[in-house]
Amino acid sequence: MDSGIGLLAAAAAMRRLRPDVDLVLSSDPVGMPWGPRTPADLTGRALGVARAAAGHRPDALIVACNTATVHALPALRAALEPGIPVIGTVPAIKPAAAPGGRVAIWATPATTGSPYQRGLIRDFASGARVTEVPCPGLADAVEAADSAAVVAAVAAAAALTPADVSDVVLGCTHYELVETAIRAALAERTGGAELRFHGSAEPVAVQALRRLGALPEPGLPRTGTLTVLLSGEEGALPAAALGYAEGRLLAGEGAPVGR
Repeated sequence: MDSGIGLLAAAAAMRRLRPDVDLVLSSDPVGMPWGPRTPADLTGRALGVARAAAGHRPDALIVACNTATVHALPALRAALEPGIPVIGTVPAIKPAAAPGGRVAIWATPATTGSPYQRGLIRDFASGARVTEVPCPGLADAVEAADSAAVVAAVAAAAALTPADVSDVVLGCTHYELVETAIRAALAERTGGAELRFHGSAEPVAVQALRRLGALPEPGLPRTGTLTVLLSGEEGALPAAALGYAEGRLLAGEGAPVGR
């Protein structure tokens, strides 16, 4: 679940790890973006999306949204667990900070500077130099598959990123869909230095399988189905999803695609 197509990264990671699983993608085009909403309002929207997914009796629910994890994870777990394990998406700050280098955390303005993110930095990044980089407009540009707006938002965030950065945390699931553009912008910023990028899509998919007592088995036949829920109603993958490799991977299942 997510407000929009940011969930594609985790869904595609799960599809690659387990081609046999049936996936339900539950998003909220009517209520998005969630970032500018109050925590209480955001939590209400997230609960609606989660309950729509729960109606399909999933074995687990991945909250494939950093902002929703920050503000709504306790409410989601209270509503659905223990019947449905709820797995949140945590920015990969711990592995990024482990080498003790210069870490930049790219995140939405709602997540940047939040007590949640500051707590992760305090607990897991005390040995690294950390810069929080707000990325206003980037998630919206990704959602719309607006390449010009993506380039502009990425450039603005790159300008706030230290030139000596060694590790970059992609602290919003939408950003993983445009990692190539982010890499290109930061290559200019850092003079082509080799950077380590840290996303959450594959780790959260692995964690979901672990919670279910299952293992990645990427060699299995691709028999899994895809169901798309849009603000609670069954629908089609948004056309913008096909602008990304992850969306094309999922649409390859013969899923209906909106126009």
